[in-house]
Amino acid sequence: MDAYLRLNRRLWTSLPASVTALGPLRSYGNFLHTLVRLQSVRGQLPHTFFLRNRPALELLRCIVEKRPKADTLKIAVLGCSAGAEAYSIAWKLRSARSDLKLILQAVDISERAIELAKSGVYSPAVSELMGTDMFDSLTEGETKDLFDRSGDVLAVKSPIKEGIEWHVADVSKPEILDVVGLQDIVVANNFLCHMDVCVAEDCLRNIARVVGPDGYLFVSGIDLDIRTRVAEDLGWRPITELLEEIHYGDPRMTAGWPWNYSALEPLNKKRSDWKVRYAAAFRLVHSGNEAENLARNGYSGLTEASASKQISL
Repeated sequence: MDAYLRLNRRLWTSLPASVTALGPLRSYGNFLHTLVRLQSVRGQLPHTFFLRNRPALELLRCIVEKRPKADTLKIAVLGCSAGAEAYSIAWKLRSARSDLKLILQAVDISERAIELAKSGVYSPAVSELMGTDMFDSLTEGETKDLFDRSGDVLAVKSPIKEGIEWHVADVSKPEILDVVGLQDIVVANNFLCHMDVCVAEDCLRNIARVVGPDGYLFVSGIDLDIRTRVAEDLGWRPITELLEEIHYGDPRMTAGWPWNYSALEPLNKKRSDWKVRYAAAFRLVHSGNEAENLARNGYSGLTEASASKQISL
């Protein structure tokens, strides 16, 4: 198998992009990517970046923009690593809707990562620990908006940190619902791809339990076969706004296909299931009975009726 993949990689990389983009070659690329995923040894990586996928942040803003004035918004960021994604979301949403009461729960399995995230203080040494430059996507203006600077050290501004609760927990376990409670929006990006296939699917189904009635789930960085299967099985509604922009919004997740097991395949609108397969955001609509049960258990978020009035996405 290794020799077969090495030979194909040499041949593939010798071809121009215009050729590998052709339908038959892309199908063969999907086959090669499947083989790569099957034989890859997976493990969680600490890599994290501020403003990693700007179109995804913009979609979040669009969803939140239509909530009532002075509303309470519950968001969980799962697999938050050292906090860059949680802080990026808090900054984006507070910049758009300062009137909202934002309750953001951030969760990671690594105690060390949560310690770094909770401090909100980042230095070149932290970037080295994370194995990447966490700030390489930021403009000078964004850096000034997000941080107070002291030499090479950047500290997240206090108003951005407000209302964020940090937890060390395993999101694959049923107890995660007890840790964070039901949420209006759940973000679970770029860690499921590093799990074995069966574990990732079970984890995704478990994560969906945290999404409240008519809530939203953002989940990228996962094997697309798994996400498609679970989304179709559970009847998730794909959000098509900015779908293509979000799919390509993080070049780190599209680079290296088909040779990187975590890389996303090129978007193919000829597939009959392309909207579900390539959407990174979904609305999870509960039945009337499910919504009533959730309400009895203490969830006070959107009801189906109010959601339909407030949010058209």
